[in-house]
Amino acid sequence: MGVLIVGTIGLDTVETPFGKKNEILGGSAIHAGISSSFYADTAICGVVGVDFPKKHLDFLKSKKIDISGIQVVPGETFRWSGYYEYDMNQAHTRDTRLNVYTMFDPKLPEKLKSAQFVFLANLDPELQLKVLDQLEKPTLVAMDTMDFWINNKRDALREVIKRVDFVLMNDGEARHFMETPNIPIAAKKLLKLGAKAVIIKKGEHGALLFTDKLHFSAPSYPQDMLRDPTGAGDSFAGGFMGYLAKTNDMSEKNIRRAIIVGSVMASFNVEDFSLDRMKRLKHEEIFTRFDEFRCFSEFESLSEKEAKNV
Repeated sequence: MGVLIVGTIGLDTVETPFGKKNEILGGSAIHAGISSSFYADTAICGVVGVDFPKKHLDFLKSKKIDISGIQVVPGETFRWSGYYEYDMNQAHTRDTRLNVYTMFDPKLPEKLKSAQFVFLANLDPELQLKVLDQLEKPTLVAMDTMDFWINNKRDALREVIKRVDFVLMNDGEARHFMETPNIPIAAKKLLKLGAKAVIIKKGEHGALLFTDKLHFSAPSYPQDMLRDPTGAGDSFAGGFMGYLAKTNDMSEKNIRRAIIVGSVMASFNVEDFSLDRMKRLKHEEIFTRFDEFRCFSEFESLSEKEAKNV
């Protein structure tokens, strides 16, 4: 099996300067899973209530996503309500109702235990550890988190980081967890915990990759259509994981390329509410935007003579 994504599945009520949508499909596993599905066979593991609309499950299946890991249990589906002002990097929560998420016990179907590329999306780190215990021999495991787990499950989060290959955090989370205002220092501290690589997501300012040997700065897309940033980070992660699974190439060069692919997918996700833009997205559009990233990031080196005159 290709990519396994474990995370939240929910119904969101989102308000931005460009409108308001009620009870729309959301959750970390959903955004990451749809993004990954453009590149590789993808499965999602999560929990929903009996009120979860069948049309959403049908949509996932239409994208050839394996939903055998989605548990349907008595009760109501996880719900989040929030809003964005003109600083679209900052979400403001109005209400969070965990509902059936409090009963989630991730038990992977046998066929998903052999997944080669695994993304532990934003989730209780104790549940992330349960998933890690069920995996056989994955090629690469990446994880994400949020401030709530940093504040309340710090020790469990450290244990997860020791056991994964890639840590994905936004810049605020990395600073918070490592207790430093300096992003490179925060990344070095995360690497010392055991991760092989750290990706710092910076929203509209791109992404940074750190390993023991290299640092790579990925640009952001100059977005002129921005309607709803919810799930952008998960779309980034899904594109990143899906591309690595498709190519099965863990070279430095390909990891850099995968980060750009992730940035491309995130740039499309924010162009409409929920998954509406991803539903319309075509592979030709992805290729064109990837080429745009390459073109506006490329520059020539200075000649020896020019360097002396700088």
